[in-house]
Amino acid sequence: MAGDASPPRARLAGALADQTDRLSHCVHCGFCLPACPTYTRLGDEADSPRGRLHLMGAVVEGRLAPDSRAFQEHLDRCLGCRACESVCPSGVEYGFLLERAREVAVDACPPSVLQRLLLGVIGRPLLFRPWMWGSRMLRATGLPALLARRLSGEGRVAGPLRLGMAMLAASAPPRPGSMEDDGPGSSAGGEPARLRSEPAARQPKARGRVAILDGCVQDQLFRRVNRATRRVLEANGWDVVAAPGQGCCGALHAHGGRLEEARTMARRNAEAFQRTGVDHVVLNAAGCGAAMREYPDLLEEGDAPAREAGAWLGSRTLDVSELLAADGRTPRAGAPVPWSVAYDAPCHLLHGQRVADPPLRLLRSIPGVELRELDGADECCGGAGIYGLTHPELGGRIGGDKVEAIRRSGARVVATGNPGCIMQIGAGLRMAGLPVQVLHPVEILDESYRRGGIYQD
Repeated sequence: MAGDASPPRARLAGALADQTDRLSHCVHCGFCLPACPTYTRLGDEADSPRGRLHLMGAVVEGRLAPDSRAFQEHLDRCLGCRACESVCPSGVEYGFLLERAREVAVDACPPSVLQRLLLGVIGRPLLFRPWMWGSRMLRATGLPALLARRLSGEGRVAGPLRLGMAMLAASAPPRPGSMEDDGPGSSAGGEPARLRSEPAARQPKARGRVAILDGCVQDQLFRRVNRATRRVLEANGWDVVAAPGQGCCGALHAHGGRLEEARTMARRNAEAFQRTGVDHVVLNAAGCGAAMREYPDLLEEGDAPAREAGAWLGSRTLDVSELLAADGRTPRAGAPVPWSVAYDAPCHLLHGQRVADPPLRLLRSIPGVELRELDGADECCGGAGIYGLTHPELGGRIGGDKVEAIRRSGARVVATGNPGCIMQIGAGLRMAGLPVQVLHPVEILDESYRRGGIYQD
C-alpha cells in the first residue's frame, strides 16, 4: 500500500544524499583514531571519525533514522577539529561531510536551547552588537575575572557560568604591568595611531593591496588584534583597504548545520570583498579563514555570480602569518621582546587550512622571543567554536589537558591565532590559577614594532 512506503532516501538523508562518493573514500583503516580528541577520551568507536562516517552512511542508505539517538548524539559530540583529515591516507573530506550531516541532524531534531540562542544572535548585528557591548562593559568592571576565581566549578549553573566568565575575562587585553619583562606589560594591546615617517630608503617595499575580515567576535572582543594586524601589515609594505558590506563569516552556523544561513553570510562577504579588487583577503581568525577558503564548496549550488564571487574569495584568502612568513618570507625586524612563548596551533589553521610553519616562522623572527615546545600543540583545546559552552564537561576535559601541557612548558605567554582558542585556553589557565597570558602571534610582533619605534605614539 502507498501508506506503507518508506520515506524517500533523499528526503531522509537531506544534504548527505548526494555524498555517497565522498563517504566511500573512508576505508576504515583506523589512522584517525589516535588523532581524534573525543575517541581518545571516551574510547567509543562511534565517537571516532570512522564511526561517525559509518553513521552517516547508514542514514544515506536508510538503515538509520536521522533522529536516532546514535546519529544525533555522536555527531553532536564531534569537535569538528579535523585532525582526522591531517592523518587520513584516503583524503576523506570529513569537515565537509560533518557540516552536511549536521544539517540533516538539525532538520530532524532541533539543537539545544543554548546553541539555538547563540547562533540566533551571532550574525545578526541588531542583536549581536548590543550583547557584545554589554559584554565589554561587564569585562571592564573586572567582575568576570573575580567570578572565574571565586565561583565553584560544580553544578549545572555554576560550572558553565564560571566558564563563561573566565572566557570573557580571557578576552581582555593584558593588564598594565601584569607580567613585566617576562610577559605582556603596560604596552601590550596599546593603540599607536600610525606608522612613524621614515626616509624613503628605510620604508618597506610596496607589496600590494589587501583587505582584512573584521569578523564578529574578533571585531567586538578582540578589536585590538584587528588593529595590530593592520599596523603590522602596513609596516611590512601592504596597503590595507576597507571592505564595506562585510560581516560574520558564517563558520559557526556551518559547523552547527545551519548551512542556508552560512550561505547567506558567505554570499554577502564574497560580494563585498570582490568589489575591493584586492590582491589578498587577510584573516587573523583561523576558523573564519577555513570557512572562507571553503566558500566555493558552500556556494557551489548557488547562482553564477555567487559561485564566481566565492571562487574569487576562496583563492585569495590567506592567514596573516602566511602573508608575513610563508614561502621563505620573514617579517620586518623589530626590537627584542624577552618573553617565553608556547605556540598552540588552532585546529582550523593547522588541519583545516594546512598552515603549519608560517606562525612558527613569524614567532621565531621576533628578537628575544624564547619559543617553548608545547606537548599536544596540534590537538584541539576543547573550544571548537561554541563547543566549550555547549559541552562544558568534555570540552573542559580536553581543555584541562591543554592547560597541563602549558604548565609543563613553563611559558609565560601562549600564542594562538583564533579568538575561540584564546578564550578557551585563557579561561582554563585562569581557573587553574596560572599567570599565563594568551595572545595572537601578530600581537607579539606588533609589540616588537612598538618597542622598536616603528610606530608613532
